[in-house]
Amino acid sequence: MTNMTCVAGGKDDFQLVTHLTVTGSQFEIGRVLTEEARRLGWSPTTADPAVIRARMSWFERNWPQHHARMDGAAAALGLDPDQDELALDGWNFVPAGAACSALWCPPSASADGHGRVGRNYDFFLHTTSRLMGEPARPGELPMAARPYVISTVPDDGLASTVITMNGLDGCIDGINEAGLAVMLLIADAETATPPRQDAPQVGLGSLQLPRFLMDTCETAAQARQALLGAKQYDLGLPLHYLVADAHGQAFVWERGTDGTEHAVEFGDGPLCVTNHLLHRHPDPMALPADTPASLGTYGRLRTLYERSKGATMSAGDLRDSLRAVRPEEDAAGPFRTLWTTVFDTADRTLATRFYLGDGRDYSEELVFPASAR
Repeated sequence: MTNMTCVAGGKDDFQLVTHLTVTGSQFEIGRVLTEEARRLGWSPTTADPAVIRARMSWFERNWPQHHARMDGAAAALGLDPDQDELALDGWNFVPAGAACSALWCPPSASADGHGRVGRNYDFFLHTTSRLMGEPARPGELPMAARPYVISTVPDDGLASTVITMNGLDGCIDGINEAGLAVMLLIADAETATPPRQDAPQVGLGSLQLPRFLMDTCETAAQARQALLGAKQYDLGLPLHYLVADAHGQAFVWERGTDGTEHAVEFGDGPLCVTNHLLHRHPDPMALPADTPASLGTYGRLRTLYERSKGATMSAGDLRDSLRAVRPEEDAAGPFRTLWTTVFDTADRTLATRFYLGDGRDYSEELVFPASAR
C-alpha cells in the first residue's frame, strides 16, 4: 500500500513537504521509491561491473533489506536484478551536505524520563547550479525546496520514519520502531568541500548509513557493532552521526582523517554535536574560537552544552535550546534551519517544523510515529 500527501508548505512557501508511506515487502518498497525517484529526475548510474557485483554481494551479506529493495528497483526500471552495468540505488535528486546542530537529552536528564534528541537541519537556500558556480536552469528550484518524510512499514523488518532532502534510499535523519534515532551532520566544517559526483563504491554511502542502522539495529550497542563491521565511504564530504536509543544510550560516530573510527560518548549526560570532530575536541569548555570557515560550530556547541549541563530538560526546553542556535534570517547569510525535529525515543516519534520562508512562521509541528502498523 502506498499513500502520498502534502503535509506542509504550499506554492508560495519555500518548502513543500511530502509524506510518503509505503507498506509491503522490501521488494515492493524499493519499487515504489524508485518510481518516485524517477519522477523527480533520478536515473541509474554506470559503474565498473566488478564493483557493482561486489556491492550487491556486500548488501546481500550485510544489509539484506536494501538488497531486496534493489530488486524492486530493477523491476521498476525493467532491468534484470543480476545485471552488473548500472547501480540500482543512490536514488538522489540533489547533492548532500549540511551544517547542523543536535542535542541528546538522556532519560536521566529529562523531566518525564523520556530520552530525546533535538536537531536543527541547516542548509543553503540556493539552487544546485548556483552552488556549483553555474547559471541557473529554467525553472530550477532551490536544492532543499522539496523535502520528503518517508514512512516504510515492511512485512518482515523494522518500520521507520525518516526525513530526507535528497536521497529516497537514504536519509538525513530518522527513527525506527525500536526507538533507535540516527542523524547526520557535517563532520568538519572548516575543511568541508562540495561533494563529488563519483561512482558508487562497495559498502555504505554517507546518506545510506542512517538507513542501514535503522533497518538492522534496535539499540545503540548494536549500531556501534554494526558500524565497526561495516565498510563505509564518502564522496569528499565526511559526515558524522548521532545515534541514540530507547534505553538511554547514545554516541557520535565519526572517522578521523587517517581513517580511524571513533564512537564518542559522554556517559549518562547530554551529548551535543555540531560540525567539528568531537574526538579532536572532547572538552566542550576548551573549544577554539570560530573562524569564517567554521560556520559557528564551536559557538553553537558551547551554547547547547551550557544550556543542558546539569539541567533537567523538558521537550520545550530542548526546543528552546535548538532555537537559540538557529541561524538568523539574514539576507547575507547562506543558511537557514530548514527543519527542527525532536525525536522521542520512548514514544518512537519524531515531531518536526519546516521552514516556509523568511518573515514567516515555521509550519505547525507535525508528529510522525516510527511505525504506522
